[in-house]
Amino acid sequence: MSQPLTTRPTVAGISIFPFRHHQPPPLCAFLFIIVLFVATFYTLHHPNASPPSLFSRNPHNNDLRLRRLFLSSASNATISSYLRELTRHPHLAGTKPSLDTLHYVVNHFQSLGLDTHVADYEALLSYPTHISVTARFSNTTTMEFDLNDVPGDSSSSSSSSPVVRPYHAYSPSGSAQGNVVFVNHGEERDYRALDSIGVSVKGCVVLARKGENLGRGGIVKIAETKGALGVLIYAENDGGGFGGIERGTVMRGIGDPVSPGWPGVVGGEKLSLDDDLVTRRFPKILSLPLSLRNAEIVLASLGGARAPVEWRNSGRVGSGQRGGPGRTVVNMTFQGEMKMKKIHNVVVTIRGSEEADRYVILGNHRDAWTYGAVDPNSGTSALLDISRRFSLLLKSGWRPRRTILLCSWDAEEFGMIGSTEWVEENVLNLGASAVAYLNVDCAVQGSGFFAGATPQLDGLLVEALKLVQDPDAVGLTVEETFKSQNNIIQRLSRVDSDFSGFLHHAGIPSIDMYYGADYPVYHTAFDSYDWMIHNADPLFHRHVAMAGIWGLLGILLADEPLIPFDYTSYAQELQAHRDTLSKLLEGKVSVDPLSMAIQEFSLVAKEVADEAKKLKEKSYSKDDVAAARKRRELNDRLMLVERGFLDAEGIKGKEWFKHLVYGPAAEPESKLGFFPGIADAIAIDAPEGVIEHEIWRVTRAIQRASKALKGGFT
Repeated sequence: MSQPLTTRPTVAGISIFPFRHHQPPPLCAFLFIIVLFVATFYTLHHPNASPPSLFSRNPHNNDLRLRRLFLSSASNATISSYLRELTRHPHLAGTKPSLDTLHYVVNHFQSLGLDTHVADYEALLSYPTHISVTARFSNTTTMEFDLNDVPGDSSSSSSSSPVVRPYHAYSPSGSAQGNVVFVNHGEERDYRALDSIGVSVKGCVVLARKGENLGRGGIVKIAETKGALGVLIYAENDGGGFGGIERGTVMRGIGDPVSPGWPGVVGGEKLSLDDDLVTRRFPKILSLPLSLRNAEIVLASLGGARAPVEWRNSGRVGSGQRGGPGRTVVNMTFQGEMKMKKIHNVVVTIRGSEEADRYVILGNHRDAWTYGAVDPNSGTSALLDISRRFSLLLKSGWRPRRTILLCSWDAEEFGMIGSTEWVEENVLNLGASAVAYLNVDCAVQGSGFFAGATPQLDGLLVEALKLVQDPDAVGLTVEETFKSQNNIIQRLSRVDSDFSGFLHHAGIPSIDMYYGADYPVYHTAFDSYDWMIHNADPLFHRHVAMAGIWGLLGILLADEPLIPFDYTSYAQELQAHRDTLSKLLEGKVSVDPLSMAIQEFSLVAKEVADEAKKLKEKSYSKDDVAAARKRRELNDRLMLVERGFLDAEGIKGKEWFKHLVYGPAAEPESKLGFFPGIADAIAIDAPEGVIEHEIWRVTRAIQRASKALKGGFT
């Protein structure tokens, strides 16, 4: 097993926070500082010359040294200072305070001497102007609910607070009044349960508790089809007991709604708000978030039939819970405004020395619903620290083999808009030259490392985890604790962060990582620096670990002569998916075409693994032109495989999403986390011919991937 490289937060190898176990400062950190001093002194006195390099001509000797230097230059105090600055004020996309955050990030990158530019887009964003929810109970009393969750401020006015009031972006303006029906998580099966006890929601306001399987937009969409007038959604975590209210978007799909399928460049084409392509992105009924405290008041007042038995004693729903509709009536009002706003992505380019036209991309979004200490600026602070450490490596003479991009996205909270517009503008270049996309949204939510990835990156991720010390377990690596907790690398079929455009639309191999399964102040006014230091990461050890893993992955993907992708792992996953699908179909539809395509992919993956092994065994030399040509040709094949899983027609009902293996299903009740087209066809009980066609579409996608991996032509 690889020996872990220290990530204990240090400045020049000296601990700046007290630790439970003292460790001597690593020698390499002192040597690194000395070399940096020499390099800086040399550059000042010889401005036209290159600084002396810390790295030798032997790349094998450089690898371990580079990783040690990167990890030993970590500083939890520095990351803490970044997060404090980023969270001094709320910075909702499109608002003036968001420009302060933009300037802070840009100035940071530029102060390090990094090549930095801002890519601007125009997008339609949604903001609230007036919100109210009033309940009238069976005893004729009324209550106007407090929809403010700003700490220490009970005012119902939003004019005096910099924090936007809780709302659902892109909800239509209007009012809805009706009896209340509790619909559990608002899934189709919940409405079937209501039907079984004779309860209809038509003409009612529904109250839903957010679950794991359906986002707020999906909850509203289903309620709309059932004839509800409005939707109130609450989260059972109650903002960590503070009374927080979860903001969020209810727009369908991702990206700017008035430039669907093309980039929202400044001065470019924008559709009108009444265009069908735009209106289909927005709900027809209004919705609002509610605090747990207020939701429980409504729940306690409901009459009507008892809630279905499967809902009771689940979460905070008691055994005697009534589901309505009783005599409780809710009047809810939302007035909002849609505005065209300029949004700003920041892109840093660290030019590669040998394969400058191949790109490894690290990305995090910058905008937040409120203060954003967890979501997303724990990730932003980690990205800023990676840039600081990369700049130190650059000053010591390092240059990555391939180009590295560090990206700070805007307007993610409204529907991954910043990253989506950038992907749409650069989709051809990404397809031709992007190696991988590494995403970190919420770097630290709590304890425990979690990750999702496309399968060819599994092995690389595990190797990176072996090199980083666990922030919560002395003497163990992150890989050891990850394995001991029986955590597995998830697949990225979900659509909840900026990796979506890269993977689902452009076919770029991707990783998404975070510490902590979830956290109670999600999208509330309590997601602050104060909450972070008292709850999620008081000494910023987890931030340091995440920055270490993230940066190491970037270095490994940018520097390894052969791109470290393992498609035998992908083949194994495809086989497992085929087995699961076969069991679900119970022999009603043949999966033989899929089986044959996966078998072919497995054989090609094994051949390529053997080819890569032989190339790695040869001694590396920049001057060996023949070997360099072979590496380049193999790297191109490794890089292009994921594009093969894309289909031009996309997923039926979600055509922008092109990935037929790991794309988002259009049907909420799809039972697979892969093969979305097949899963949707099964979920709607489509005719066998339709299911067969979807199986053939996936079969052809896998065949395309096999041909890309093998190379050449038929």
